[in-house]
Amino acid sequence: MRAVVLNCTLKKSPDQSNTDLLAQVVVDELTKKDVEVTTYRLGDHNIPPGVTTDEGPGDEWPRIHASLLGAEILVVATPTWVGRPSSLAQRALERMDAMISETNDEERPVAYNRVAGVVVTGNEDGAHHVISEIAGGLGDIGYTIPGQAWTYWNKGPGPGPSYSDTDEGHEWSENTGRTMAANLHAVALALAERPIPA
Repeated sequence: MRAVVLNCTLKKSPDQSNTDLLAQVVVDELTKKDVEVTTYRLGDHNIPPGVTTDEGPGDEWPRIHASLLGAEILVVATPTWVGRPSSLAQRALERMDAMISETNDEERPVAYNRVAGVVVTGNEDGAHHVISEIAGGLGDIGYTIPGQAWTYWNKGPGPGPSYSDTDEGHEWSENTGRTMAANLHAVALALAERPIPA
């Protein structure tokens, strides 16, 4: 089984990404279940705006799209900015919009029988809103969203330390992340055994 993580931090490598640190909890748990995980830090790639799979020369999205089609599990990981998903998370959903009309050999939408979840970090409130926006978009595209397929960490409203600056709240976020991974894996196995009909 394979999984793809889209890290939608606005920071480019090699800057430390708090979003990546929490997403890694989910990755580690999936790896324990023999899932092969590939992570893309979207800020390190040229992904122009658009709603097609290939926006022309220099577009690096087609390679990521191919990875999505080769994976049973998707994790979208994003920071919270002004109470919303990052602009890169929104861009990923816009580029994935093309998958709504893409079908496989059985005329089934390509995202069907794949599961998805969400990881959110930030030092401000709004995590549930961000989870709802991303999970709703992924459901529109065709992904199955298992129960409790998310985890988040934040310091509440207003400014404060980032995830990497404090241990506060880590135990809850990490336990929730491990449960998220288990739920994604379980539902992906169930869909592999009994897929949604064409």
